[in-house]
Amino acid sequence: MLTIESICKGFGDQTLFDDASLQINPGERVGLVGRNGHGKTTLLNIIAGYDHPDGGRINCPAGYRIGMLSQKIVFSETTVRKEAMTGLPDLEREHYWKAEKVLAGLGFSPVDMDRDPAVFSGGFQVRLNLAKVLVSEPDLLILDEPTNYLDITSIRWISQFLTAWPREVLLVTHDRGFMDHVVTHIAGIHRQKIRKIPGDTGKYYDQVAQDESVYEKTRLNEEKRKKEIETFITRFRAKARLANMVQSRIKTLEKQESKEKLSQHKNMDFSFNYLPFNGKQMLTAEKLCFGYEPQKPLITDFSVTVQPGDRIAVIGQNGKGKTTLVKLLTGRLAPASGSVTCNPGVVPGYFEQTNVLTLNESHTIEEELTDAHPDFDRQAARNICGAMMFEKDAALKKISVLSGGEKSRVMLGKLLLTPVNLLLLDEPTNHLDIEACDAFSAALQDFCGALILVTHNELFLHSLATRLVVFKKDRIDLFEGSYQEFLDKDGWEEAGTVSGKQKKSTGLNKKELRQKKSEIISGRSRVLGPIQKKISQIEDEIETLENQIQTVNAELLTASENADGKNIQMLSKQLSDLENAVESLFSDLEEKMEDLESQNIQFEKQLKELERL
Repeated sequence: MLTIESICKGFGDQTLFDDASLQINPGERVGLVGRNGHGKTTLLNIIAGYDHPDGGRINCPAGYRIGMLSQKIVFSETTVRKEAMTGLPDLEREHYWKAEKVLAGLGFSPVDMDRDPAVFSGGFQVRLNLAKVLVSEPDLLILDEPTNYLDITSIRWISQFLTAWPREVLLVTHDRGFMDHVVTHIAGIHRQKIRKIPGDTGKYYDQVAQDESVYEKTRLNEEKRKKEIETFITRFRAKARLANMVQSRIKTLEKQESKEKLSQHKNMDFSFNYLPFNGKQMLTAEKLCFGYEPQKPLITDFSVTVQPGDRIAVIGQNGKGKTTLVKLLTGRLAPASGSVTCNPGVVPGYFEQTNVLTLNESHTIEEELTDAHPDFDRQAARNICGAMMFEKDAALKKISVLSGGEKSRVMLGKLLLTPVNLLLLDEPTNHLDIEACDAFSAALQDFCGALILVTHNELFLHSLATRLVVFKKDRIDLFEGSYQEFLDKDGWEEAGTVSGKQKKSTGLNKKELRQKKSEIISGRSRVLGPIQKKISQIEDEIETLENQIQTVNAELLTASENADGKNIQMLSKQLSDLENAVESLFSDLEEKMEDLESQNIQFEKQLKELERL
């Protein structure tokens, strides 16, 4: 168990944490969410001991071991197997099979395990670091974006691995589907505090939105009440007969704490610049063949026709040729044989992570956009900066000081300025936070042109893909259908399983699973329906009473002006009764909302467990 008590942390004039607390209990797998730049990585470094808070403290039991995935590449052994074994606990230093099992799950072949770590790509070297921290079996496993360099089969494997992890996990990832499958709780960094709730990201964001809505309604009601009191005091301060009532209201006003208006957090909100296309076919690839080594072809005899409105996802393990295929389709690589024909009316937009290296480090963000597209004026560039969350002076930041995620947003901004009708995107969501990924997915769904997307994010695949190019078993095939249809028909047989054990059969076929899901949903409606109805009734009653309070206040002012003591006394009592009734209803509302959330979590847990069967 680990406890964070009232920590504070800031850099310059930016405060990341102000009296923030968090507790991770035994066996909890906690997903950490928050916008880029709001302190997720800083918090992980503080917990791991690489950084320190300005105030507050971190408590954990004596001997509590923390293991954190490092992005630094430092290897001391001559083979992958030996390097992975350096992460084993002292009493298991010779248990090479444990290291091999994890390495295999992360995509290393038996031959790879005897190779020098230095000969691998940066992505596989980060995987080796991940293997070292996984085999170390710490009490708290901290993973910062572990899926960035993993392919689908490895992501599915580590998802199973973490779900079976017997101790604590603290996870940061932009892959919302992966996080929701793994975690038991979400901890969110929001407005310099940390809040933890049971459930997945959907529950967390719903709860935050609901709490802020209640806060704002309460603030507005209190502001309205405050103005009414101030008006009463101003109008009747000089009337001796009402001196006691005026003094009473002055004291009430002094006791009343003003709630600050919440600052608005801007989300990415953009759309791609679509160039109309009237043809029937956009791009045709015929019998493509390509390999970097003649004896090892990556792509053999592959053909595809891209039509307007297509949503084609390119999926498969790393190193099989996904990025190579996209480069062939864009003309950045020439095929060994075969051809790629593009309709003259097609204007493609291409994105890949290595494109960030083409950014001019000495440029500001605004200059980078305007230089890339001289036809657009400064205001157009500023509009794109705003959509990419570089508002006002932030648009004048130098490229050299930007984080990886911010540079990716600049690349997306350059793409947004270009009128296109065919998007080719290679892992565009790496380094984006969850909110930015959601906005990006929505923009892709709204794009009227065709899309070819390389991604390992299964949430994106489920929501976007209508056709698939599948690299599997040293083959490349075109699958006509959605990602779910692919999983139902073919799936990823080569995906590893945790500890070599096969997933237990539920004994239920698809029809029985659908029936079971329907029963849970129906049960949820029966339980939650009456609670939601009661909540609506309470809200209506509150609104009615608040209207009555407004009327009584107006009548009270009139009675005061007429010096009608008897009516003032009666109306004051009536006003007090109404305000007490409203307070009671707010208490009832809070109780019902908590009941609704608690019940809903139970049903969502049942549905989530069913989906894992």
